Amino acid sequence: MQLPNLDTKRLLLRPFLLADAPDVQRLAGEREIADTTLNVPHPYEDGMAEAWISDQQSKIEGGELAVFAITQMTTGKLVGAIGLRIDPPMNRANLGYWIGKPYWNTGYCTEAALRIVQFGFEELKLHRVHAEHLDRNPASGRVLKKIGMVKEGIAREHIMKWGRFEDLVLYGLLRDECSGVKR
Repeated sequence: MQLPNLDTKRLLLRPFLLADAPDVQRLAGEREIADTTLNVPHPYEDGMAEAWISDQQSKIEGGELAVFAITQMTTGKLVGAIGLRIDPPMNRANLGYWIGKPYWNTGYCTEAALRIVQFGFEELKLHRVHAEHLDRNPASGRVLKKIGMVKEGIAREHIMKWGRFEDLVLYGLLRDECSGVKR
């Protein structure tokens, strides 16, 4: 699979380049990003961004991953990352994302999530897209609700984050429910 560029009114979602590594490290390296996500490490050490970007290619080619740099359409500045971890046998994908702190409360996450869910259903022909967030991160839940996802439940103390068990809130969306998902 070759990833296309996806556009929205204000954003361009494009494949990551190694040249994005310094911005990824700077933005994802904020403690607040790691604190509210499941897979972003802290501290975000030198070389981690390059390794993360490099590791994506084989998973993209294998049809297991579709991850995009979220960039501003007008400036080209990286503002975050969004992706689908694809489970081909089940025809579903897990949506994940992070937005750099300087870009919080701009609507960029919702805008990018709407576009990638549309891509998942229309281009990848997925049956289901699901996502989860830490219960103490309600902003992420608001994004998922805005894009039409349905809250499916809470997995109590499902993960351990920095030495404490955390509840995980689960959301899902089926292809036939996504008629309202528009760019």
